[in-house]
Amino acid sequence: MRPLYLVGTPLKRLVTARAVNAIDMTSQPGAERFMPDRTSLSALREAAADCEGCELFQAATQTVFGTGPARARLVFVGEQPGDQEDRAGEPFVGPAGRLLDHALADAGLGDVPRYVTNAVKHFRFTERGKRRIHRAPNLGQLRACLPWLTAELKAIRPELVVCLGATAAHAVFGPDFRLTQHRGELLEPADGPGQALATVHPSSVLRAEDRDEAYAQFVADLKRIPVHKE
Repeated sequence: MRPLYLVGTPLKRLVTARAVNAIDMTSQPGAERFMPDRTSLSALREAAADCEGCELFQAATQTVFGTGPARARLVFVGEQPGDQEDRAGEPFVGPAGRLLDHALADAGLGDVPRYVTNAVKHFRFTERGKRRIHRAPNLGQLRACLPWLTAELKAIRPELVVCLGATAAHAVFGPDFRLTQHRGELLEPADGPGQALATVHPSSVLRAEDRDEAYAQFVADLKRIPVHKE
């Protein structure tokens, strides 16, 4: 996938020079050295299973790579796997994934081929008794894992990338992107096919005080996706 641009700035740029310098790269070696020679999704998935690009692999059950057709028209990018995804080894198999499926159906996109993945491939959590409580990945972990997402998008070349939540949006658009300002906007690439759109993560809908309103807004965002179904 060619670089996307927003107001003249490469969307695939993740961090500013100042932010890069603030990261302890000795503790975040990054996924680059685990990348395979072949760039097919199957080769990427196999290589990612052994990724130790950041410390998250130590506590997580396994790498949770993306899943879906190799020529999917839509790619949905979330933040990271949750507890159920970490145990199952597949993204979006928990409550947030089920809500996403329902929302896509309500938006008229239930039958459009899609690939689902996360910006970070290992589950970050805090143990509280027997429960594992989600913790958002930090900037170093996000940057370390970015080569996997970049390779997935390059292999698939989708018509549109949908970022679910701020973390996914930062991975695709850069750290200065503000979801509250650009939610639901279709962003055109400067060169080459494909578009990008950012909306909330379905888990935020589940947590919303007015869940019906939050769901309706989420579906409205998805209805803006201009994907041909034939």
